[in-house]
Amino acid sequence: MKAVRFDSYGDEDVLEVRDVDDPVAAPGGVVVRVKATSINPGEAAIRSGAMHEMWPSTFPSGQGSDFAGTVEAVGDGVAGLAPGEPVLGWTDERSAQAELVSVPAEQVVRKPDGLSWEVAGSMFVAPAAGYACVTAVAPRSGETVVVSSAAGGVGGVAAQLARLAGATVIGLAGEGNHDWLREHGIVPVTYGEGQEARIREAAPQGVDALIDTHGGGYLDLGVELGVAPGRMNSVIDFEAAGRLGAQTVGSSQVIDADVLAHLARLAASGELDIPVAATYPLADVRAAYRRLADRHTRGKIVLLP
Repeated sequence: MKAVRFDSYGDEDVLEVRDVDDPVAAPGGVVVRVKATSINPGEAAIRSGAMHEMWPSTFPSGQGSDFAGTVEAVGDGVAGLAPGEPVLGWTDERSAQAELVSVPAEQVVRKPDGLSWEVAGSMFVAPAAGYACVTAVAPRSGETVVVSSAAGGVGGVAAQLARLAGATVIGLAGEGNHDWLREHGIVPVTYGEGQEARIREAAPQGVDALIDTHGGGYLDLGVELGVAPGRMNSVIDFEAAGRLGAQTVGSSQVIDADVLAHLARLAASGELDIPVAATYPLADVRAAYRRLADRHTRGKIVLLP
């Protein structure tokens, strides 16, 4: 099969698509033929070496966590799954950006009817992180929640889920994303200089919780707005969270097959919008990550093996 590999830390140019051995279905596991696998900023950070202390790579390394496809083979002891079934899931082995991926059976769920392959292949990293943020701050009906980078991959999911929980959601984003936020019932506020005053104007009764998916001072902003540290969560600014006593709940602390299936059902029903900005063939993985590095894309970038 063909799979993404890199032999050293670096920019997108270290990525290659190589012929490697096909994986096998381990006992209790399945092999999935991948139809779609999204790319994520965290993967770029790992590949660059920026996350070496937390998540070191061993070389040659693969990439990718999210995937969707059809079951290719089933290992001993697996019940309820058969070759040909459409599924989506995740791998913890950085191996999703490939034509085939081998994972434990409990890390896949059936793909709902009506869910596109592109969206199905994007349901783990960003949606799970957004779900984790909302779980951590636990918004309630009548409360007001601020979400940074609210039109981004994680922030967009967090903002929508907080809205589904009944909260009023203030989404910080550039003006080019304000219409999208309004369409999803989110109150748009432009980020940057003067944002505290704009948030106060949009939330005259105060702010109850804050979700930070961008970093760069948003937890400190939450303190200025009077948000209790325990009602703030960041998936990126660990220094500020430690200093202020805010939460850092991420996907690994909440995700399981039931949560993934729940998020997939929300996406299939239209209650959760997972925009797809662009698709690339696996061979164009470098171009896909260059597009991601622009950080101005609304929606997922997806590889199609």
